[in-house]
Formats: sequence, structure tokens, C-alpha cells
Amino acid sequence: MHGPPPDASAHPESSGVPPVPPGAGRAVPMARRRAGGDDAAQPGSGDAESLVEVRRSTRRRRTVTAYRESGRTVVLIPAAFSPAEERRWVEQMVAKLQTREERRRRSMGGDDELMVRARALSAAHLDGLAEPASVRWVDNQQRRWGSCTPADRSIRLSSRLRSMPEYVVDYVLVHELVHLLEPGHDERFWALVARYPRAERARGFLEGVELANTAGAAGAAAEPDADLVD
Repeated sequence: MHGPPPDASAHPESSGVPPVPPGAGRAVPMARRRAGGDDAAQPGSGDAESLVEVRRSTRRRRTVTAYRESGRTVVLIPAAFSPAEERRWVEQMVAKLQTREERRRRSMGGDDELMVRARALSAAHLDGLAEPASVRWVDNQQRRWGSCTPADRSIRLSSRLRSMPEYVVDYVLVHELVHLLEPGHDERFWALVARYPRAERARGFLEGVELANTAGAAGAAAEPDADLVD
């Protein structure tokens, strides 16, 4: 799958505004407020991991939302929040995102668990015909979500997928498993991929991530590649 590495999350954390104990979560550097209307952005400073953009909205009354986007954390808060409330909620929401992402990483497991997952998906959706020799996580796939080498029946998944929903990981696995049966992307290939019930939803999720990151990198919207996995 092609596209710049995504950090965007399609599953934002939302909460009401009950009192939050000060100091919750990890301290995040805050920046000067930038003038603007609804959703005025306040980019943070520091490295990519701690970069936070706060967006205030007059439409928000009692909810706070946070998600990853293009290498930074975006926190949406009500415009009426005081600076102290802003700091408190940013710390809390960043901590919640980190906890959730770490939980997802653990649930994905290592290469052995990935192989077990791949075999189960093959049995459930491909009549067990796709039999990989190896399935592993890799850190060097920055332009692909997954790849497959039919000659040695090896499958590799980008470690960037670890922070994404499980059904998205399963879709990429099914896509690569089908390549063990159909090396190209012909009609039979897509018919086999479509046996996975959440294929279209997962594909839409990944296309959205691709579009968001491409637009963020280029400063303008761009169409994602038609095929996101190899």
C-alpha cells in the first residue's frame, strides 16, 4: 500500500467536562494562540511525538476530542475553556491516546501472533488455500501498508498498522494472503478480497488516512492512489 506514514486516528477520544485532577497524563508543550474563528489552531512545539495542535470551537459546549493527524496530536476543545482547562484537558487526552495506542500494539502481538491471525483469516475467508510461510511486522515500509512475495510465500505488514483498528489490520492481511493465490490485481483477486466482510470499510479508512497525510504534506488536497497495498 502506498502513502506517507499515518498517525491520524479515525477513532477520536471524546469526553464530557467533569473536573480532571491537575497533572493527569504527560505534560505537552503548548504554544501561542493563533487568531481565527471556529477551530482556530494553536500548534505546539517540540518533536513530532509531542507536537500538539489545539483547536477551539464556539460550536463545542461540553466535549473534548483528540486524535492523531499527520505526525501530531489534534485536540478539539470548547472556545470557552480557560488556559488552565486547556492545559489540563490536553494532558489528559494525550495520555488517553497513548494508553489506547499502546493497548492496540499489545493486542496485535508479535510475528508469531500475526502468523496465527493470518492462518485464521485464510481459513475463515479463503478456504484455507492461502498458506504463508512467514508473516512479520517490519519498520521499513513507509510507502506501503503491506507487501507479499509469492515466490517464497512471505508477507510483511508495516508496523504503522499497529495503532489502527484490528479490522484494518485484518483487511491488509487478507489482501496480502490473496496475493499468494493471485499475484496481480485482476477481477478474481478483488473478488477474493471481498470475501472479507469489512474490506470496503477498511479500504475507506486507509484511503482517508492516505488523503489526510498527503494533503497535510503537500498543503493541498490530493487523490490517494487507487491501490493501497502491494
